[in-house]
Amino acid sequence: MKREHVRQLFERLREIEPQPRSELEYRTPFELLVAVVLSAQATDVGVNKATRRLFAVAATPAALLALGEDGLKRHISSIGLYNTKAKNILATCRLLLERHAGEVPRERAALEALPGVGRKTANVVLNTAFGEPTIAVDTHIFRVANRTGLAPGKDVAAVEARLLQVVPPEFRQNAHHWLILHGRYVCKARKPACPQCVIRDLCGFRAKTVAAG
Repeated sequence: MKREHVRQLFERLREIEPQPRSELEYRTPFELLVAVVLSAQATDVGVNKATRRLFAVAATPAALLALGEDGLKRHISSIGLYNTKAKNILATCRLLLERHAGEVPRERAALEALPGVGRKTANVVLNTAFGEPTIAVDTHIFRVANRTGLAPGKDVAAVEARLLQVVPPEFRQNAHHWLILHGRYVCKARKPACPQCVIRDLCGFRAKTVAAG
């Protein structure tokens, strides 16, 4: 995609949503971290339903540890892979208390050292909780980046690297949110809503739909 088209793409997405934000519900960096870990292979809607109950009774590393594995599982059992996620979250809580005085670290290496936290999760926390201009590539962003021609790549690492190259600095802080919302609601996997898309004339997708998605 040409440089001027990249700028136009983000200008149009910004016009639709000037102040985008995560659809996960959270009040603190720790709550965001837990919510993002839970969101793997789950919907934000489903995660929010579970975390509303969970955070009402335990919203800190110490409080979650006090629940124990069985107690935590009762609150998140509606979410896929909840057994593994419960173990990772409790192990993360222990490390946060032991190494970081119960606070979520702001350094990538420290975040990625936490159980269940990979590069994507670290990017989300760094961007959303701490205001770093990182871009977390999930399935939606991977699809949009490749389908439109914005930042083609064979894997998420390649797409992330390309996005960091082509996204103008003024848009980088919010690029993750704009792209994920566009992928979730417009540039959908099975049938993208091309007729309603504000960037359809900039997009390189050859199989554009002609009816609403």
